Amino acid sequence: MRLLFTYIAASALIGSHTPAFGQEISDSIFGEIDEIIVTAPKSRIRMPGAANTELITASELKRAACCNLGESFTTNPSVDVNYSDAATGARQIRLLGLSGSYVQMMTENIPNFRGVATPYGLGYIPGPWMQSIQVSKGASSVKNGYESITGQINIEMKKPQLDPSLSLNMYYDMMNKLELNADGNIHLGKNWSAGLLSHVENGFSTHDGNDDGFIDMPRIRQLNLMPRVAYLGRNYVFQAAAKFLDERRISGQDDHHRNNGQASGTTPLYKIRIDTRRWEGFTKNAYIFDRENDGNIALILSASSHRQDASYGLRICDVDQKEVYASLMFERKWTSSHALSAGLSFNYDNYHFNYRFDSDASLPTTHFTNREAVVGGYGQYTFNYHDIFMAMAGVRLDRSDVYGVMFTPRLHIRYTPLAELSFHASAGRGHRSPHPLAEYSYMLASSRRIDISQNLHQEDAWNFGIGGHWTAYPLDNELTLSAEYYYTDFSNQLMVNLDRNPHAVYIYSDKGKSYSHALQLEATYKPLNDVSVSLAWRYTDVKSNYTGNGLIQKPLMSKHKTLISLGWTPDMGLWQTDITCAVNGGGRMPTPYTSAGGELSWRPTYKAFVQLNAQITRNFRHWAIYLGGENLTNFRQKNPIIGASDPWGSNFDATMIYGPLQGAMVYVGFRYNFTKYI
Repeated sequence: MRLLFTYIAASALIGSHTPAFGQEISDSIFGEIDEIIVTAPKSRIRMPGAANTELITASELKRAACCNLGESFTTNPSVDVNYSDAATGARQIRLLGLSGSYVQMMTENIPNFRGVATPYGLGYIPGPWMQSIQVSKGASSVKNGYESITGQINIEMKKPQLDPSLSLNMYYDMMNKLELNADGNIHLGKNWSAGLLSHVENGFSTHDGNDDGFIDMPRIRQLNLMPRVAYLGRNYVFQAAAKFLDERRISGQDDHHRNNGQASGTTPLYKIRIDTRRWEGFTKNAYIFDRENDGNIALILSASSHRQDASYGLRICDVDQKEVYASLMFERKWTSSHALSAGLSFNYDNYHFNYRFDSDASLPTTHFTNREAVVGGYGQYTFNYHDIFMAMAGVRLDRSDVYGVMFTPRLHIRYTPLAELSFHASAGRGHRSPHPLAEYSYMLASSRRIDISQNLHQEDAWNFGIGGHWTAYPLDNELTLSAEYYYTDFSNQLMVNLDRNPHAVYIYSDKGKSYSHALQLEATYKPLNDVSVSLAWRYTDVKSNYTGNGLIQKPLMSKHKTLISLGWTPDMGLWQTDITCAVNGGGRMPTPYTSAGGELSWRPTYKAFVQLNAQITRNFRHWAIYLGGENLTNFRQKNPIIGASDPWGSNFDATMIYGPLQGAMVYVGFRYNFTKYI
């Protein structure tokens, strides 16, 4: 018996059989299927189910350089990745108009990159390691916890149980940055398999394109390793993996500017150094007791240790975070229309801080420890009427030893009256425990006074969403139209206020009105079999009471964005050309101050700007070469660092970032893959 499966078909089976465990393409799922051939799918696919989830496949990830997770959304209209400051390289995801702290990040359905990993975690997963990315908008499922407010992003790594393979990837750009990746897996008998993922990167030189004395992008040296093993039996499935990361970031003033007179011989250069060492480990165990009805019990255990030592000039912020997570899950279909999922979870966080906010080395550092343990349970019911009407209703009840009881209801509905037409709606609540010193440590790359309230409350918000998708075939060519709207309403929000005082940042809890509106329209058309054109437009309206005088627009965020993407794959895919143009609308800057000369420190608003990325790839049987460019319009924010000539003074600020920090950049890369089909 020979079947032809696309990658998405396999991914759908993963989700439908043991979604809590993430069992991928195993003999225990496919039963008597003798052979599976995986072929290249569409780049982005709407996944089946009640929730609004999009699958970003490996084909989509290869449309750009995609050196790491933070660079994986260049062609995606829903997710933005922006730099948080002009000195450290910290980046954050934005989904539905809100920052990445409201997006639950997961790796293989395990919550990850929380707390101190938030600013730099997007660089901790190399692009060649990723098998796919699942982006769920809105309240998402209750299975993985209570923290999702605007959505979930789950990353699936390459699995050892797939056909034995060896992959190599090399990347080099004009900024003298080199990355090397290698991964492979072997089968150890009928049921066991093992794999290893490895990554090395290094920036060999520094660049200062605007000649302000500061390095445009930090030099990063990173070593990243992930060994893993899997056992796939008929009724028992097991996976285990460990991950080790060692990274050093060096930024700040460049040495040659001392000779140019920008720093005197007696004034020390302003340097930023961030050293990170992170360990992770997890195991997944699943016992399948009813194969016909997808009945299984799964146990997930994970732990991580994250040590980050950071200095910003003479300011210090060292954080040591340890995390333990456990989840016990039960799932079963009672009929073809009714399914139940239930489970228990436990999460423990331990933060130890050692910091000094003042640029006075004679002052002592401050130590304190922050701990939280959360135990909870959930139940989720799914109703499916012949794939025409689907409803998924779930509820969680958790108790934190710091913030008390949390009640988290969520509902997803999908109606598909025609194969070409579907509508979806969702509503749900999310909670998030604040850890501002860990999550916003990059704010120390300025002379702003850091004022963190001692009376912080847990963040609490409701999210509501509606949308529809329609596929038509004018002139026998596929046209897909979609429209989505989401509204997020905060009952309690952690405010990072840059408006109250231009020389300070205030971090506090606010129970006042705060909301986000996000509307997105998208059209994708294939005029020819080898040509695809996509056009998306997004509007976001995010407001809070930053000044105490009523709701105003969130600063440093564009209200409008248009994304135009063109893909061309002639000669049966031997060549691949991808062009993406992003038009970012204007926005508001934080409240400026007036200098001694009567001038504003920065403009109150910024204008729209355009970015163009392009890549051409030549594919061969086992290898490929690619050449590309980023920000080919060469737009970059002028004077991104305020007071760069005197970083020890009171006006220094590297956090006023809304656009690119470097101009046009060209890169080249090489991929090799050999797979032994068995």
